[in-house]
Amino acid sequence: MQNKPRLMVVDDEAGHRQMVRAVMQDEGYEIFEAENGRKCLVQLQKNPVDVILLDMKMPVLDGMGTLEQIKKRQNPPPVVMVTAFGSVGSAVEAMKAGAFDYLTKPADIDELKVVVKKAHEYSLLTRENTQLKDRISKLQKSARIIGQSMAMRQVMELVEQVAPTEANVLILGESGTGKELIARALHEESARSEGPLVKVNCAALPEELLESELFGYRKGAFTGAVQDKPGRFQLAEKGTLFLDEIGELPKHLQAKILRALQERVVEPLGSVREQKVDVRLLAATNKDLDIEVKKGAFRQDLYFRLNVLEIMIPPLRDRLEDLPLLVSHFIRVLGDKNRKQVRGVDRSFLEALNNYHWPGNVRELENVVERAIILSRSDVLGVSDLPAAITDSFSRDKKNQSLEVPGDDYLKESEKEALIRALRDNKGHREKTAASLGISRRSLQYKLKKHGLIRPH
Repeated sequence: MQNKPRLMVVDDEAGHRQMVRAVMQDEGYEIFEAENGRKCLVQLQKNPVDVILLDMKMPVLDGMGTLEQIKKRQNPPPVVMVTAFGSVGSAVEAMKAGAFDYLTKPADIDELKVVVKKAHEYSLLTRENTQLKDRISKLQKSARIIGQSMAMRQVMELVEQVAPTEANVLILGESGTGKELIARALHEESARSEGPLVKVNCAALPEELLESELFGYRKGAFTGAVQDKPGRFQLAEKGTLFLDEIGELPKHLQAKILRALQERVVEPLGSVREQKVDVRLLAATNKDLDIEVKKGAFRQDLYFRLNVLEIMIPPLRDRLEDLPLLVSHFIRVLGDKNRKQVRGVDRSFLEALNNYHWPGNVRELENVVERAIILSRSDVLGVSDLPAAITDSFSRDKKNQSLEVPGDDYLKESEKEALIRALRDNKGHREKTAASLGISRRSLQYKLKKHGLIRPH
């Protein structure tokens, strides 16, 4: 059975607490009560809740003081302030301090239900986002994946969803985007993580050696085969086999790979007996396998067998907001490797990187940063430390492109734009606009006033 949502009512008026308890228990909430802010904070140590209904004026510790303490907690629940009708101004101040919404006394029952429900939905969404971010952060650290852009967050969310399954996964992306890191993340978050992760680059091995590397051989199978040797399929037993650049796989080996996947058996060179294997297969390519299938260069049945699930890694040019994080990471790692002390980069350095098209993706960026570290005569990297391929494409009169974390002014402007768009979509209807944004009408009024969007009468 699903746990009940938990609501804490903080009010020095017993009658008001009893009214809220009666109403919200009928709505399925588990109720906790406190008669002042200090007792509320003590209770929260023992009974975490989803929503707090907090009276503004109380003895011992009032609503604003309590709100301030609540907001210092890690992942605080949304707080709905309750105030007398004549003290709406103080409730607005509380919202500026981080309150989710406010109600006036005596509370309207229907409004109470709606506001608490909205706060609970917000609490659930915030918790889910926090948990997802924590899981993705853990996943990124374990696989050494750097990036917080929307494009990379979507990739990591898909990895987190796909990893626990036994499905074959086809990882697509341009050269240098980090397909091997994604394969490692899929393996480390799977039930096979205790088993081996065995990697084969199908483009790096000569065709005559690739078959024996994949499937193994028996002693005497060919000149030089002086003892039995297991193949990569056998070495990956109970684990994961990662075939990189599978688009380069010769056609005759594609048939053997398909049989290994369908029958879960391999036949080493020089053997007449099949050997069972228990392996999850991950494959990667920078080729468009649809085109390769149409050209007859890649078997359609193998393509379908490999492509149970597909993960597309975005090129660096589509996730430029990750550049500062990547540069910072490479400076730390490559500075230590090359025994150079580098404090950071100047703005022109990042602007030049941001203006480049990155055909070699993250791998090229790593090489560029390492070159700059080695050649720089300063502990701050500048545009003069970059190769001509990048500096030649960098126009100094190009409009300045900020790569810093957005500040408060940016965030305020984003909220204002969202309000304008919502008002336009709802033809100026305030109640519909508030509903579409998931906030109360009072919250909308406050935000419109804050951004100067309320027209004078």
